[in-house]
Amino acid sequence: MNYPDYETLAVSRDDAVLHVKLDRPDVRNAFNGTVVDELQNAFQLAGEDDTTRVVVLSGNGKSFSAGADLSWMREQAELDEVANAAGADRMARMFLAIARCPKPVVARIHGHALGGGSGLTAAADIAICSDETVFGLTEVKLGIVPAVISPFVMQKIGEGRARRLFLTGERFDGREAARIGLVSESVPEAELDGAVDHVVRELLGSGPAAVASAKELIRAVAKSSLEDAIPVTSDWIAKLRATPEASEGMSAFLEKRKPNWVR
Repeated sequence: MNYPDYETLAVSRDDAVLHVKLDRPDVRNAFNGTVVDELQNAFQLAGEDDTTRVVVLSGNGKSFSAGADLSWMREQAELDEVANAAGADRMARMFLAIARCPKPVVARIHGHALGGGSGLTAAADIAICSDETVFGLTEVKLGIVPAVISPFVMQKIGEGRARRLFLTGERFDGREAARIGLVSESVPEAELDGAVDHVVRELLGSGPAAVASAKELIRAVAKSSLEDAIPVTSDWIAKLRATPEASEGMSAFLEKRKPNWVR
């Protein structure tokens, strides 16, 4: 699939891995309306791209993302109520496009991931950061709240931790982000690329249809009781066991060979 020449993103491919990089390093990859639209477009296309199996989201320059561009936020605030709300809806749907992408999304986080940068971190399936990364749900320091990103962040860290971090706007490092579940792993800066590469290799070793199904499964059972989940999960595995991918995976295991999706 051909991707557009984006103004604010650098998109490249490494075989089955699509790299989407925020590319506004002069403003620490803060996002404006163009970034919002281009990220949503890139992740929608990635989800439809049969040649893409993993998407790695990162940022060029010294930081992953400093969140929303304040100049753009001021412009939004000056719009009438309907247009202002529409802009917020666009941003929310950008985060949703990342979270709902059928391909696994791995975020490589470094430098600063403030406000919406923390939101992008939460929207990814797997986020790995450097120990020195600075996170923060800092919106209250500007007299606003992390409304649009709140569902994504709270899915990762829970209501209890959100009560402190949303209200104080305090900053915290990568180790704390890992402790509270905002990221999957925090490593020394020199080990960041290696940690991301390791996760990507593990994903490429998994059945692509199974990975997409696993993302849906998590959503389907997350809010279910154990009893209510039984018919859903039983039907789920019964259907998957009959697929060509499952047949190939089990045959490869029994025959002590690599399945056909591993190159």
